[in-house]
Amino acid sequence: MNVKQTEILLESGTNELEIMEFTISGELFGINVAKVREIMKISPVKKMQHTHDAIEGIFKPRGEVITVVDLAQYLGLPASENDERDIFIVANFNRLNFAFHVHSVVGIDRISWTQIEKPDPIIYGGEDGIATGIAQYQGRLITILDFEKIIAEISPETSIQVSDIDRLGPRARTEKPILVAEDSMLLAKMIIESLHKAGYTNTTKFNNGKECWEYMCEAKEAGDAIENHVACLVSDIEMPQMDGHRLTKLIKADSVLKGIPIILFSSLISEEMRIKGKELGADDQISKPEIANLVTIIDRLTASKEAPAE
Repeated sequence: MNVKQTEILLESGTNELEIMEFTISGELFGINVAKVREIMKISPVKKMQHTHDAIEGIFKPRGEVITVVDLAQYLGLPASENDERDIFIVANFNRLNFAFHVHSVVGIDRISWTQIEKPDPIIYGGEDGIATGIAQYQGRLITILDFEKIIAEISPETSIQVSDIDRLGPRARTEKPILVAEDSMLLAKMIIESLHKAGYTNTTKFNNGKECWEYMCEAKEAGDAIENHVACLVSDIEMPQMDGHRLTKLIKADSVLKGIPIILFSSLISEEMRIKGKELGADDQISKPEIANLVTIIDRLTASKEAPAE
């Protein structure tokens, strides 16, 4: 089943998303429909040697080789009692396709990001946690998995490579304030580390768009130049409480903040998403994991920005 056939087109910047609910060993999980290419019945896979334990193997639908990730194995949950009814969710990350082996698909729900809470780090493992949010919908608790972290752990070569900054050559240190809104703790850590290596040492990180928006509102009320608080914003798109599209829309509609350069840095950058981001006023959009290109874009967009006064 091609998911695009069932999607409700969401108006840009409404702070809503569609979640595909699925189960593993009776537990309820969710994935953003924007990540999903299609769902299909389980297919035979070819085992691969010397791979992560959660990699079930590969299969080749319609001539394309796709890696299959066994989510039950990854999460430490029991295998399906009747795997003939299991499902592959084929999803796209960083312009690569992966198939996630789940036990059933429940359906698709349209909800607001405000209904998704950041998981308690004590309960969900802190930086090692696998959940980016907990959604409450019609009396159900849905765990939104950090699929980018899962892929980064299983296939690290497809994720952000801090070493890519080396190819930019020698760089000067700058105090230009860079804001980063990213809900994945692992990826946020890698982005900040990369920016610091590139010379952007004055960084502030936010777990979601709501925290970032509140910071900007406080900065606006401080009375001094907004450039003293932010020279550029790097934002993910999907985040609990407020997503990157809604954050972009609010900033670009504000008479004081609208000049702040915004870069949408997300694994969701498709042609449709690029159109949405442009409509909302994003200054640039780039797909993870292109961290060196991200730094180059920050260089360009902040070239005329002065460092904050001492």
